[in-house]
Amino acid sequence: MNRLFDIFITFISLIVLSPVFLTIGLIIALDSRGVIFFLQSRVGRNGKDFRLIKFRTMVTDAHRSGDLTVGVRDSRITRAGLFLRRYKLDEIPQLINVLKGEMSLVGPRPEIRKYVDMYSEEQKKVLTVRPGITDYASIEYFNENEILGRSENPERTYINEVMPAKIRLNMRFIEQPTLSNYFLILGKTFTRVIF
Repeated sequence: MNRLFDIFITFISLIVLSPVFLTIGLIIALDSRGVIFFLQSRVGRNGKDFRLIKFRTMVTDAHRSGDLTVGVRDSRITRAGLFLRRYKLDEIPQLINVLKGEMSLVGPRPEIRKYVDMYSEEQKKVLTVRPGITDYASIEYFNENEILGRSENPERTYINEVMPAKIRLNMRFIEQPTLSNYFLILGKTFTRVIF
């Protein structure tokens, strides 16, 4: 049932947001050199890799100096990127991933292989479902980059504190994947982004 709502909501959203897509694409092109979209390999359902789509918010080749975004003003983030990240507008292209069946609107955020390889057997349960654009962990760690920006060792903080906490929150929806929880998470996410 959730998949049917994924398809319906995503299809309508892509039509309604098409002018937003074009506007954001133009802003990115005018703001800095490089491609409009950023594609990154992430681990999806059953441990299969897929290409996650985002609007580019960093300078070209920013990933070469680290996988984590640290602080509100990571020097790699472009001017347009700062605004897009603040309101999570860079995530909109993931609706295409949802339509393709690689993701759901609601589910655990997909990780890069480097971090998935560190999962315990228990933590690997998050790989039994489609990853999502949002879930309880996304809401709780809405400003994750600020948390990491305050750490003396962001990588260690992410691996030892943030990642395990997010996986525990992921389990809440996995254990109760009801339609009411699906819409509850979507509603909370929308409220968090707006306010």
